[in-house]
Amino acid sequence: MSADSGEPARPGSEAEAFALDAGDPGHRELFDVPPVDDGYYPDVAYFAGNSLGLRPRATRGELLADLDSWAALGVEGHLEAERPWLPYHELLTAPAARLVGGLPSETVVMNSLTVNLHLLMVSFYRPTAERFKIVIEDSAFPSDSYAVRSQARFHGLDPDDAIVRLRPRDGEDTLRTEDVVGKLGPDTALVLLGGVNYLTGELMDIPAITAAGHAAGAVVGWDLAHAAGNVPLRLHDWDVDFAAWCSYKYLNSGPGALAGAYVHERHHGGDLPRFEGWWSTEPATRFEMAPESRPPRSADAWQVSNPPIFAMSPVRTSYELFDKVGMDVLRARSLRLTAYLERLLADVTVGRPLQVITPADPARRGAQLSIRVGGGLRAGELCKTLRFEYGVIADAREPDVVRLAPVPLYSLYHDCWRAAQALAAAVPETA
Repeated sequence: MSADSGEPARPGSEAEAFALDAGDPGHRELFDVPPVDDGYYPDVAYFAGNSLGLRPRATRGELLADLDSWAALGVEGHLEAERPWLPYHELLTAPAARLVGGLPSETVVMNSLTVNLHLLMVSFYRPTAERFKIVIEDSAFPSDSYAVRSQARFHGLDPDDAIVRLRPRDGEDTLRTEDVVGKLGPDTALVLLGGVNYLTGELMDIPAITAAGHAAGAVVGWDLAHAAGNVPLRLHDWDVDFAAWCSYKYLNSGPGALAGAYVHERHHGGDLPRFEGWWSTEPATRFEMAPESRPPRSADAWQVSNPPIFAMSPVRTSYELFDKVGMDVLRARSLRLTAYLERLLADVTVGRPLQVITPADPARRGAQLSIRVGGGLRAGELCKTLRFEYGVIADAREPDVVRLAPVPLYSLYHDCWRAAQALAAAVPETA
Protein backbone atom coordinates (compact mmCIF):
# COMPACT_ATOMS: atom_id res chain seq x y z
CA MET A 1 0.00 0.00 0.00
CA SER A 2 1.55 3.33 -1.01
CA ALA A 3 1.42 6.65 0.81
CA ASP A 4 -0.91 8.23 -1.74
CA SER A 5 -3.35 5.30 -1.91
CA GLY A 6 -6.13 7.29 -0.32
CA GLU A 7 -6.34 4.90 2.63
CA PRO A 8 -7.48 6.70 5.79
CA ALA A 9 -4.97 6.86 8.60
CA ARG A 10 -6.76 4.30 10.76
CA PRO A 11 -4.84 2.73 13.67
CA GLY A 12 -2.43 0.08 12.47
CA SER A 13 -2.54 1.13 8.83
CA GLU A 14 0.39 2.04 6.62
CA ALA A 15 -1.15 5.46 6.16
CA GLU A 16 -1.00 6.00 9.91
CA ALA A 17 2.70 5.10 9.89
CA PHE A 18 3.41 7.61 7.13
CA ALA A 19 1.44 10.28 8.96
CA LEU A 20 3.38 9.68 12.18
CA ASP A 21 6.67 9.96 10.30
CA ALA A 22 5.57 13.25 8.80
CA GLY A 23 4.90 14.67 12.25
CA ASP A 24 7.80 13.05 14.11
CA PRO A 25 10.55 12.49 11.54
CA GLY A 26 13.77 11.84 13.48
CA HIS A 27 17.12 12.25 11.70
CA ARG A 28 17.23 9.44 9.16
CA GLU A 29 18.67 11.76 6.51
CA LEU A 30 21.93 11.90 8.48
CA PHE A 31 22.54 8.14 8.08
CA ASP A 32 23.33 5.63 5.35
CA VAL A 33 20.55 3.03 5.39
CA PRO A 34 21.31 -0.27 3.59
CA PRO A 35 19.30 -0.77 0.41
CA VAL A 36 16.93 -3.64 -0.33
CA ASP A 37 17.62 -5.63 -3.47
CA ASP A 38 14.49 -6.30 -5.53
CA GLY A 39 12.18 -5.18 -2.75
CA TYR A 40 9.00 -3.13 -2.67
CA TYR A 41 10.75 -0.50 -0.52
CA PRO A 42 14.17 0.97 -1.40
CA ASP A 43 15.76 0.62 2.06
CA VAL A 44 15.74 -2.02 4.76
CA ALA A 45 13.76 -1.54 7.92
CA TYR A 46 16.73 -1.66 10.27
CA PHE A 47 16.19 -2.89 13.84
CA ALA A 48 19.70 -4.12 14.70
CA GLY A 49 21.09 -0.83 16.01
CA ASN A 50 21.43 -2.48 19.41
CA SER A 51 24.05 -4.72 17.78
CA LEU A 52 25.63 -2.36 15.22
CA GLY A 53 24.39 1.15 14.55
CA LEU A 54 24.13 2.60 11.07
CA ARG A 55 26.88 4.82 9.65
CA PRO A 56 26.38 8.57 9.93
CA ARG A 57 26.88 10.15 6.51
CA ALA A 58 29.40 12.62 7.97
CA THR A 59 31.70 9.83 9.14
CA ARG A 60 33.35 9.09 5.80
CA GLY A 61 34.34 12.67 4.98
CA GLU A 62 35.63 13.44 8.45
CA LEU A 63 37.65 10.24 8.67
CA LEU A 64 39.15 10.93 5.23
CA ALA A 65 40.11 14.43 6.41
CA ASP A 66 42.01 12.93 9.34
CA LEU A 67 43.69 10.46 6.98
CA ASP A 68 44.66 13.32 4.67
CA SER A 69 46.48 15.01 7.53
CA TRP A 70 48.71 11.95 7.78
CA ALA A 71 49.44 12.12 4.05
CA ALA A 72 50.18 15.84 4.11
CA LEU A 73 52.08 16.15 7.38
CA GLY A 74 53.51 12.80 8.42
CA VAL A 75 54.69 12.88 12.01
CA GLU A 76 54.05 16.63 12.27
CA GLY A 77 50.34 15.82 12.31
CA HIS A 78 50.68 15.21 16.04
CA LEU A 79 50.76 18.98 16.52
CA GLU A 80 49.89 20.53 13.14
CA ALA A 81 46.90 18.55 11.84
CA GLU A 82 43.57 20.33 11.60
CA ARG A 83 42.64 18.16 14.59
CA PRO A 84 46.09 17.54 16.14
CA TRP A 85 46.64 13.94 17.14
CA LEU A 86 48.47 14.50 20.43
CA PRO A 87 45.42 15.92 22.25
CA TYR A 88 42.86 14.28 19.91
CA HIS A 89 41.21 12.19 22.62
CA GLU A 90 40.37 15.40 24.49
CA LEU A 91 37.96 16.31 21.66
CA LEU A 92 35.80 13.38 22.76
CA THR A 93 35.95 13.91 26.51
CA ALA A 94 33.32 16.61 27.02
CA PRO A 95 30.73 15.13 24.61
CA ALA A 96 31.19 11.68 26.16
CA ALA A 97 30.77 13.16 29.63
CA ARG A 98 27.54 14.91 28.60
CA LEU A 99 26.24 11.67 27.09
CA VAL A 100 26.65 9.65 30.31
CA GLY A 101 26.07 12.44 32.82
CA GLY A 102 29.61 12.61 34.13
CA LEU A 103 32.14 15.37 34.62
CA PRO A 104 34.79 15.72 31.90
CA SER A 105 37.42 14.79 34.48
CA GLU A 106 35.51 11.53 35.13
CA THR A 107 35.25 10.43 31.51
CA VAL A 108 37.65 9.06 28.90
CA VAL A 109 37.33 7.33 25.51
CA MET A 110 39.76 4.43 25.16
CA ASN A 111 40.21 0.75 24.30
CA SER A 112 37.28 -1.63 23.93
CA LEU A 113 34.52 -2.38 26.41
CA THR A 114 35.85 -5.54 28.02
CA VAL A 115 39.41 -4.21 28.16
CA ASN A 116 38.07 -1.19 30.03
CA LEU A 117 36.10 -3.39 32.42
CA HIS A 118 39.25 -5.34 33.21
CA LEU A 119 41.31 -2.16 33.74
CA LEU A 120 38.62 -0.81 36.04
CA MET A 121 38.28 -4.05 37.97
CA VAL A 122 42.01 -3.94 38.64
CA SER A 123 41.17 -0.88 40.73
CA PHE A 124 37.72 -1.68 42.02
CA TYR A 125 37.59 -5.44 42.60
CA ARG A 126 39.76 -5.96 45.66
CA PRO A 127 38.41 -9.06 47.36
CA THR A 128 39.05 -10.02 50.96
CA ALA A 129 38.34 -13.25 52.82
CA GLU A 130 35.05 -11.81 54.05
CA ARG A 131 34.01 -9.65 51.07
CA PHE A 132 34.67 -11.23 47.69
CA LYS A 133 31.39 -11.77 45.83
CA ILE A 134 30.69 -10.23 42.40
CA VAL A 135 26.99 -9.79 41.60
CA ILE A 136 25.94 -9.91 37.94
CA GLU A 137 22.72 -10.79 36.14
CA ASP A 138 22.39 -14.38 34.95
CA SER A 139 21.58 -13.07 31.46
CA ALA A 140 24.65 -10.80 31.38
CA PHE A 141 26.33 -10.54 28.00
CA PRO A 142 28.80 -13.45 27.84
CA SER A 143 31.91 -11.24 27.73
CA ASP A 144 30.93 -9.73 31.09
CA SER A 145 30.50 -13.19 32.52
CA TYR A 146 33.88 -14.27 31.15
CA ALA A 147 35.50 -11.11 32.50
CA VAL A 148 34.28 -11.44 36.08
CA ARG A 149 35.02 -15.15 36.21
CA SER A 150 38.57 -14.53 35.03
CA GLN A 151 38.96 -11.75 37.59
CA ALA A 152 37.90 -14.15 40.34
CA ARG A 153 40.40 -16.75 39.12
CA PHE A 154 43.11 -14.09 38.93
CA HIS A 155 42.59 -13.45 42.64
CA GLY A 156 42.80 -17.16 43.43
CA LEU A 157 39.06 -17.61 43.92
CA ASP A 158 36.67 -20.24 42.60
CA PRO A 159 34.42 -18.39 40.11
CA ASP A 160 31.48 -20.63 40.94
CA ASP A 161 31.77 -19.49 44.55
CA ALA A 162 32.66 -15.85 43.93
CA ILE A 163 30.10 -14.99 41.23
CA VAL A 164 26.45 -14.42 42.22
CA ARG A 165 24.17 -14.69 39.18
CA LEU A 166 20.79 -13.00 39.55
CA ARG A 167 17.84 -14.78 37.98
CA PRO A 168 14.26 -13.54 37.54
CA ARG A 169 11.51 -15.07 39.61
CA ASP A 170 9.94 -18.24 38.26
CA GLY A 171 7.64 -17.41 35.39
CA GLU A 172 9.17 -13.96 34.86
CA ASP A 173 11.69 -12.75 32.29
CA THR A 174 13.20 -9.68 33.94
CA LEU A 175 14.70 -8.79 37.31
CA ARG A 176 12.88 -6.87 40.01
CA THR A 177 14.86 -4.12 41.71
CA GLU A 178 13.92 -5.38 45.17
CA ASP A 179 15.26 -8.83 44.31
CA VAL A 180 18.58 -7.35 43.17
CA VAL A 181 18.85 -5.32 46.34
CA GLY A 182 17.99 -8.36 48.44
CA LYS A 183 21.05 -10.22 47.15
CA LEU A 184 23.51 -7.53 48.31
CA GLY A 185 25.15 -8.21 51.63
CA PRO A 186 28.32 -8.07 53.72
CA ASP A 187 30.12 -10.51 51.40
CA THR A 188 29.42 -8.42 48.26
CA ALA A 189 32.59 -6.80 46.96
CA LEU A 190 31.39 -5.66 43.52
CA VAL A 191 28.06 -5.14 41.79
CA LEU A 192 28.50 -5.15 37.99
CA LEU A 193 25.25 -5.11 36.03
CA GLY A 194 24.16 -4.07 32.57
CA GLY A 195 22.37 -0.72 32.59
CA VAL A 196 20.05 -2.07 29.89
CA ASN A 197 19.97 -5.84 29.60
CA TYR A 198 21.07 -6.91 26.14
CA LEU A 199 18.63 -9.82 25.91
CA THR A 200 15.39 -8.44 27.34
CA GLY A 201 15.89 -4.68 26.91
CA GLU A 202 15.14 -4.09 30.60
CA LEU A 203 16.41 -0.76 31.93
CA MET A 204 17.74 -1.33 35.43
CA ASP A 205 17.11 1.14 38.24
CA ILE A 206 20.69 2.39 38.25
CA PRO A 207 20.40 4.99 41.04
CA ALA A 208 18.47 2.69 43.42
CA ILE A 209 20.77 -0.30 42.91
CA THR A 210 23.87 1.89 43.18
CA ALA A 211 22.66 3.31 46.49
CA ALA A 212 21.82 -0.16 47.79
CA GLY A 213 25.22 -1.48 46.77
CA HIS A 214 26.96 1.33 48.62
CA ALA A 215 24.77 0.74 51.67
CA ALA A 216 25.94 -2.87 51.64
CA GLY A 217 29.56 -1.72 51.52
CA ALA A 218 30.17 -2.75 47.92
CA VAL A 219 31.61 -0.99 44.90
CA VAL A 220 29.08 -0.51 42.08
CA GLY A 221 29.99 -0.47 38.40
CA TRP A 222 27.83 -0.56 35.28
CA ASP A 223 28.20 -1.98 31.79
CA LEU A 224 26.43 0.64 29.67
CA ALA A 225 26.88 -1.05 26.29
CA HIS A 226 23.10 -0.98 25.68
CA ALA A 227 22.42 2.16 27.71
CA ALA A 228 24.82 4.79 26.33
CA GLY A 229 23.07 6.65 23.53
CA ASN A 230 19.84 4.80 24.36
CA VAL A 231 18.63 6.28 27.65
CA PRO A 232 19.58 9.43 29.60
CA LEU A 233 22.29 8.76 32.18
CA ARG A 234 23.38 10.75 35.25
CA LEU A 235 26.37 8.77 36.47
CA HIS A 236 27.87 11.53 38.62
CA ASP A 237 24.59 12.45 40.29
CA TRP A 238 23.79 8.77 40.84
CA ASP A 239 27.15 8.31 42.61
CA VAL A 240 28.22 5.42 40.34
CA ASP A 241 31.78 4.28 41.13
CA PHE A 242 32.75 3.31 37.58
CA ALA A 243 31.22 2.41 34.23
CA ALA A 244 32.21 1.35 30.74
CA TRP A 245 30.42 1.30 27.41
CA CYS A 246 31.02 0.50 23.77
CA SER A 247 30.43 2.90 20.87
CA TYR A 248 29.24 0.69 18.02
CA LYS A 249 25.63 0.08 19.03
CA TYR A 250 23.44 3.11 19.69
CA LEU A 251 26.49 5.38 19.29
CA ASN A 252 26.95 4.43 15.62
CA SER A 253 30.75 4.62 15.56
CA GLY A 254 31.46 1.49 13.51
CA PRO A 255 32.30 -2.17 14.20
CA GLY A 256 34.71 -2.58 17.09
CA ALA A 257 34.74 1.17 17.75
CA LEU A 258 36.59 2.63 20.71
CA ALA A 259 34.80 2.40 24.02
CA GLY A 260 34.33 4.76 26.95
CA ALA A 261 35.04 4.65 30.66
CA TYR A 262 33.86 6.61 33.67
CA VAL A 263 35.42 6.90 37.14
CA HIS A 264 33.74 9.03 39.81
CA GLU A 265 35.90 11.95 40.90
CA ARG A 266 36.11 10.75 44.49
CA HIS A 267 38.39 7.94 43.26
CA HIS A 268 40.84 10.26 41.50
CA GLY A 269 44.28 10.74 42.94
CA GLY A 270 43.98 8.07 45.62
CA ASP A 271 45.91 4.88 46.24
CA LEU A 272 43.83 2.57 44.05
CA PRO A 273 45.95 0.06 42.12
CA ARG A 274 46.01 0.77 38.40
CA PHE A 275 47.80 -0.51 35.33
CA GLU A 276 49.76 2.32 33.72
CA GLY A 277 51.38 3.19 30.43
CA TRP A 278 52.56 6.22 28.47
CA TRP A 279 49.16 7.89 28.33
CA SER A 280 48.60 7.43 32.09
CA THR A 281 50.88 10.32 32.94
CA GLU A 282 50.28 14.07 32.93
CA PRO A 283 50.39 15.37 29.32
CA ALA A 284 52.82 18.13 30.29
CA THR A 285 55.36 15.56 31.48
CA ARG A 286 54.77 12.91 28.81
CA PHE A 287 57.76 13.84 26.68
CA GLU A 288 60.13 14.18 29.58
CA MET A 289 60.49 10.39 29.21
CA ALA A 290 60.72 9.98 32.99
CA PRO A 291 60.78 6.41 34.34
CA GLU A 292 57.86 7.01 36.72
CA SER A 293 54.33 8.05 35.81
CA ARG A 294 52.73 11.18 37.21
CA PRO A 295 49.05 10.32 36.79
CA PRO A 296 46.54 13.16 36.51
CA ARG A 297 43.68 13.47 38.96
CA SER A 298 41.14 12.36 36.38
CA ALA A 299 39.88 9.32 34.50
CA ASP A 300 42.77 9.89 32.08
CA ALA A 301 44.95 8.14 34.66
CA TRP A 302 43.31 4.84 33.61
CA GLN A 303 44.57 5.22 30.05
CA VAL A 304 47.45 3.01 29.06
CA SER A 305 48.36 3.51 25.41
CA ASN A 306 48.28 6.44 23.03
CA PRO A 307 44.91 6.52 21.28
CA PRO A 308 44.36 5.25 17.70
CA ILE A 309 43.42 8.46 15.90
CA PHE A 310 41.61 6.95 12.92
CA ALA A 311 39.51 4.81 15.28
CA MET A 312 38.68 7.88 17.35
CA SER A 313 37.49 9.88 14.36
CA PRO A 314 34.11 8.09 13.88
CA VAL A 315 33.48 8.22 17.62
CA ARG A 316 34.04 11.98 17.62
CA THR A 317 31.65 12.39 14.70
CA SER A 318 28.98 10.39 16.50
CA TYR A 319 29.33 12.21 19.82
CA GLU A 320 29.01 15.54 18.04
CA LEU A 321 25.76 14.32 16.50
CA PHE A 322 24.37 13.40 19.93
CA ASP A 323 25.44 16.79 21.23
CA LYS A 324 23.48 18.53 18.46
CA VAL A 325 20.29 16.49 18.82
CA GLY A 326 20.28 15.98 22.59
CA MET A 327 19.73 12.80 24.57
CA ASP A 328 16.52 13.99 26.21
CA VAL A 329 15.00 14.74 22.79
CA LEU A 330 16.03 11.30 21.55
CA ARG A 331 14.62 9.58 24.61
CA ALA A 332 11.27 11.31 24.11
CA ARG A 333 11.08 10.11 20.50
CA SER A 334 12.27 6.66 21.57
CA LEU A 335 9.37 6.35 23.98
CA ARG A 336 6.90 7.29 21.24
CA LEU A 337 8.45 5.01 18.63
CA THR A 338 8.77 1.99 20.91
CA ALA A 339 5.22 2.43 22.18
CA TYR A 340 3.97 2.46 18.59
CA LEU A 341 5.84 -0.76 17.77
CA GLU A 342 4.50 -2.31 20.96
CA ARG A 343 0.93 -1.44 19.92
CA LEU A 344 1.41 -3.07 16.52
CA LEU A 345 2.99 -6.18 18.03
CA ALA A 346 0.09 -6.55 20.46
CA ASP A 347 -2.13 -7.37 17.48
CA VAL A 348 0.44 -9.61 15.79
CA THR A 349 1.23 -11.77 18.81
CA VAL A 350 -2.40 -12.72 19.41
CA GLY A 351 -2.86 -16.24 18.07
CA ARG A 352 0.82 -16.68 17.23
CA PRO A 353 3.67 -18.28 19.21
CA LEU A 354 5.21 -14.86 19.92
CA GLN A 355 5.61 -13.17 23.31
CA VAL A 356 7.15 -9.77 24.07
CA ILE A 357 9.42 -10.24 27.12
CA THR A 358 10.58 -6.63 27.47
CA PRO A 359 8.93 -4.74 30.36
CA ALA A 360 5.67 -3.07 29.37
CA ASP A 361 6.45 -0.06 31.57
CA PRO A 362 8.19 2.48 29.28
CA ALA A 363 10.31 3.70 32.20
CA ARG A 364 11.80 0.21 32.55
CA ARG A 365 13.04 -0.26 29.00
CA GLY A 366 15.16 1.34 26.33
CA ALA A 367 14.71 1.36 22.54
CA GLN A 368 14.15 -2.38 22.29
CA LEU A 369 11.40 -4.96 22.27
CA SER A 370 12.47 -8.59 22.59
CA ILE A 371 10.16 -11.29 21.31
CA ARG A 372 10.33 -14.92 22.43
CA VAL A 373 9.32 -17.24 19.60
CA GLY A 374 7.78 -20.67 20.06
CA GLY A 375 5.98 -23.19 17.93
CA GLY A 376 9.21 -24.90 16.89
CA LEU A 377 10.59 -21.70 15.35
CA ARG A 378 14.20 -20.69 15.86
CA ALA A 379 15.13 -17.04 16.17
CA GLY A 380 17.92 -17.20 13.59
CA GLU A 381 15.76 -18.76 10.90
CA LEU A 382 12.97 -16.28 11.55
CA CYS A 383 15.40 -13.35 11.23
CA LYS A 384 16.65 -14.71 7.92
CA THR A 385 13.07 -14.84 6.67
CA LEU A 386 12.42 -11.29 7.83
CA ARG A 387 15.53 -10.04 6.07
CA PHE A 388 15.48 -11.87 2.77
CA GLU A 389 11.73 -12.00 2.17
CA TYR A 390 10.60 -8.71 3.75
CA GLY A 391 13.65 -6.43 3.97
CA VAL A 392 13.47 -6.23 7.78
CA ILE A 393 16.76 -6.63 9.65
CA ALA A 394 16.30 -7.81 13.23
CA ASP A 395 18.73 -9.46 15.64
CA ALA A 396 18.51 -13.10 16.72
CA ARG A 397 19.64 -14.47 20.07
CA GLU A 398 19.40 -18.21 19.80
CA PRO A 399 17.48 -20.21 20.38
CA ASP A 400 14.29 -18.22 20.78
CA VAL A 401 14.66 -14.43 21.12
CA VAL A 402 14.29 -11.89 18.31
CA ARG A 403 15.31 -8.34 19.25
CA LEU A 404 13.82 -5.29 17.55
CA ALA A 405 15.45 -1.93 18.30
CA PRO A 406 13.58 1.11 16.93
CA VAL A 407 16.46 3.60 17.18
CA PRO A 408 15.14 7.16 17.55
CA LEU A 409 17.90 8.76 15.49
CA TYR A 410 17.08 6.96 12.26
CA SER A 411 14.20 4.48 12.61
CA LEU A 412 10.82 5.31 11.11
CA TYR A 413 7.30 4.57 12.24
CA HIS A 414 6.95 3.00 8.82
CA ASP A 415 9.86 0.67 9.67
CA CYS A 416 7.86 -0.46 12.71
CA TRP A 417 4.81 -1.03 10.55
CA ARG A 418 6.90 -3.10 8.11
CA ALA A 419 8.32 -5.20 10.95
CA ALA A 420 4.88 -5.97 12.35
CA GLN A 421 3.54 -6.83 8.89
CA ALA A 422 6.54 -9.09 8.23
CA LEU A 423 6.16 -10.95 11.51
CA ALA A 424 2.47 -11.48 10.85
CA ALA A 425 3.26 -12.93 7.42
CA ALA A 426 6.27 -15.00 8.51
CA VAL A 427 4.83 -16.60 11.64
CA PRO A 428 1.71 -18.72 11.11
CA GLU A 429 -1.16 -18.49 13.54
CA THR A 430 -1.60 -21.45 15.82
CA ALA A 431 -4.74 -23.53 15.65
